[in-house]
Amino acid sequence: MSIQVIPDTKPSHSLDADDLLPECLHDFLACPTPNAWLTWALENPEILLIDHAQCEKKAASTAMSLLYRYVDQPLLLSKMSQLAREELLHFEQVVNLMERRGVAYRHLTASRYAEGLRRHLRPQDPERLIDILIIGALIEARSCERFARLIPYLDEELARFYRTLVKSEGRHFEDYLLLARQQTDQLIDERIAFFVACEAELITSPDSAFRFHSGVPA
Repeated sequence: MSIQVIPDTKPSHSLDADDLLPECLHDFLACPTPNAWLTWALENPEILLIDHAQCEKKAASTAMSLLYRYVDQPLLLSKMSQLAREELLHFEQVVNLMERRGVAYRHLTASRYAEGLRRHLRPQDPERLIDILIIGALIEARSCERFARLIPYLDEELARFYRTLVKSEGRHFEDYLLLARQQTDQLIDERIAFFVACEAELITSPDSAFRFHSGVPA
């Protein structure tokens, strides 16, 4: 697999990560992915792809669980139905890409990232659903940002694929936030800020194992 260690200068044909991301996403996340994670990712190309596949599958599962639980919300049903289809398609695309590159799909233990966010869920709806949707927005936004950070250092096939994911994950991030705000007449900015701070702590603190949403190497 052609994934390279971060060079001193980026290839002249590559877009900077900031050029690939919408301004609203930059404003949403508290901090960029640390360079230490990026180096770690490029040193573990097989795990990167395997865990990416697992993330797509988990994202589809989350969307499906919301479809089953909140049947009285037409906009949520429409958005989650579309999201589940797209995430399963991405899962299939990653698995096919892995097969072409001789990477065997296998089980990996989950990172602490999602659980580190979900441990703060409030117990009752609509507060619980609001929190789930905010977390969904954060996961999609961070995924989008990490795809963009990786693109300049990838081979052309993988870079092209990740460019398509930047667009879709960015749309998913906006959909999750829209749905979260729809659940109440009250402002949820304070709750969003709380989870944004939690997320920043998770991705900047040390981790013992590399994952797509891990922090930096311990």
